[in-house]
Amino acid sequence: MTGAAVAAARPVRLGLRENWAQFTLLVVTNVCVGGLVGLERTTVPLIGAETFGLASDLAVFAFIIAFGVTKALTNLAAGALIGRFRRKQLLLAGWLLGLPVPFALAYAPAWGWIVAANVLLGVNQGLTWSMTVNMKIDLVGPARRGLATGLNEAAGYAAVGGTALLTGYLATRYGLRPAPELIGVVFVVAGLLLSIVVRDTAAHVALELAQHPKPSTAAAQPPGLAATFARTSWGHRSLRGACQAGLVNNLNDGLTWGVFPLLFTDHGLGLAAVGLIKGLYPLLWGLGQIPTGHLADRVGRKPLIITGMLVQASGFVAALALLDRPLLAGVLSAVMLGLGTAMVYPALIASVSDHAHPVWRANALGTYRFWRDIGYAAGALVAGVLADALGLNATVVAATALTAASGLLAARWISDRPAG
Repeated sequence: MTGAAVAAARPVRLGLRENWAQFTLLVVTNVCVGGLVGLERTTVPLIGAETFGLASDLAVFAFIIAFGVTKALTNLAAGALIGRFRRKQLLLAGWLLGLPVPFALAYAPAWGWIVAANVLLGVNQGLTWSMTVNMKIDLVGPARRGLATGLNEAAGYAAVGGTALLTGYLATRYGLRPAPELIGVVFVVAGLLLSIVVRDTAAHVALELAQHPKPSTAAAQPPGLAATFARTSWGHRSLRGACQAGLVNNLNDGLTWGVFPLLFTDHGLGLAAVGLIKGLYPLLWGLGQIPTGHLADRVGRKPLIITGMLVQASGFVAALALLDRPLLAGVLSAVMLGLGTAMVYPALIASVSDHAHPVWRANALGTYRFWRDIGYAAGALVAGVLADALGLNATVVAATALTAASGLLAARWISDRPAG
């Protein structure tokens, strides 16, 4: 029997151990996904203010708004596209659309080019990150969803943090452009090559669907994306709680993405120090999801979600309370925001997966990821309006209040018992 015939005859199984090779390929692919978006964490707000001379904070944050809206809409569309295309096809399409991004960031002659590049980056991230997380969930089955999502997000956000640190160093040594941005070429090429090698997971979805109890009448999905969107966004109590928590979580990220480089440079920190702060946050957010994803499988999703939101709120308090010592304030805030987000992120994705039947889970995850990533745009918009009107400190106060309120709503709405 040939090698191809043996591979074809090999039975499809669910589980991390049974699919470790493909799972590992997807983890490395998501390192490239995170690395590409990490290019922007340290330098791009400063490029807007210093290179292009933008005076309005809202104008500077326009690139985050473009990214957030596009990524959110792509996440939503990805759930529907999965019904028409294979996950691998969408993964490859995402990388092809991301090819121009590093060059646009490095050589854009006007700020509008960078905003346009972030539209492409949003589509790239929406397709590639959505597919890697869906494919990992497909491979491992229901028993290890928390760990699978934790490993996926850990790989991506550790790469975001590592790239933010690296771009801060390169910007200090070589200037804001083009050297820091051109390392993105490595991520795009590597991600595309890895996506060609990885196998599609349609057979694993079919196996789980065959093993899963048929949904009750109440749980069955009415036809179409619109019905799933309504059910996930508001109709289902736990899914509603997850969507609002995800939105506020990424609102914090979008706000700090734009505000922190400007806030801490205003208080005397250099690019290397800002890169450290901007790198620590996603680095801890990423690596912390390995233990928290596993913990979510053991103690439940809800305790981690509530605690994580409150820890994030405390991180904003620390940033303001210690601002006369800006490096300490930035580092402590980054640590608390990173750890709080690490608690929340895999638990929220796993919670949505718990409450969504495999028949409509991809659309439910797409809806959740829509609301979560619209938070980037909401955070940048809130930050820009408040910063222009009241100053940068006011945006941090607003984020503190919103995050604490979101944690309380999560406590009220989210259940660890899959319903329906």
